[in-house]
Amino acid sequence: MLSYHKMKTVLITGSTSGIGLGIAREFAKTRQYNIIFNGLETNGGEIAATIGHEFGIGSMYSGANMLKPEELRQMVNDGVVKFGKIDVLINNAGIQHVSPIEDFPDEKWNAIIGINLTSAFYLSKAVWPGMKERKFGRIINIASAHGLVASEFKSAYVASKHGIVGFTKTLGLEGAPFNITCNAICPGYVKTPLVEKQIADQAKAHNLSESEVVNKVMLMKQAVKEFITVESLGQMALFLASENANTITGTAIPIDGGWNAQ
Repeated sequence: MLSYHKMKTVLITGSTSGIGLGIAREFAKTRQYNIIFNGLETNGGEIAATIGHEFGIGSMYSGANMLKPEELRQMVNDGVVKFGKIDVLINNAGIQHVSPIEDFPDEKWNAIIGINLTSAFYLSKAVWPGMKERKFGRIINIASAHGLVASEFKSAYVASKHGIVGFTKTLGLEGAPFNITCNAICPGYVKTPLVEKQIADQAKAHNLSESEVVNKVMLMKQAVKEFITVESLGQMALFLASENANTITGTAIPIDGGWNAQ
């Protein structure tokens, strides 16, 4: 096994549950990356330690709040102290709220923009000098199909995800002279515990079967009527993090079952 300081290090926000945890597991399976976990789960430290032990990699956990810039900077500093450097940043943390614009709560708008978009700015800014100095860096933003198209009643989410796609393009241009790439992955509906709960809730609310909710409501806009897997997102992130992806930058890559082909 490589010593932790000889391995690459990836920081993944929102990685103690859902998509982020799935991506973290794909990186862990390679046994080539230390992982800095982040999330709201009270047992976040235990999750990080368990995966670290399972795959024989370095791991640490930070409960940094995405709305607090000083905590984000501290998370980066702590990761550098422990592992020597941060090679890959995956901005994954995100929240959602659905409401018509006239009823959309101001505080929800601010929280969604803050967590989904502004946190990526603070973290990218924090890791940038080290990446620039080493002439290697990979920033991967988990956007959404809603970073490319819109849906009703999701004004803040759609604005934040369109914003992250624009931010991705800018960093792709700024990083090009220093072998720092920045790309966005834009998934359709991903099967996570959160989405499974939504399926059950919508089935109850609309008096539909769960399969009807999946096909007629959730996956209506996807040509391929299947949920996106966290493993496919993790594998795409792994490729974008690799040396072979050095000329792929400033892109927004849909993994959305053909949603954006329409």
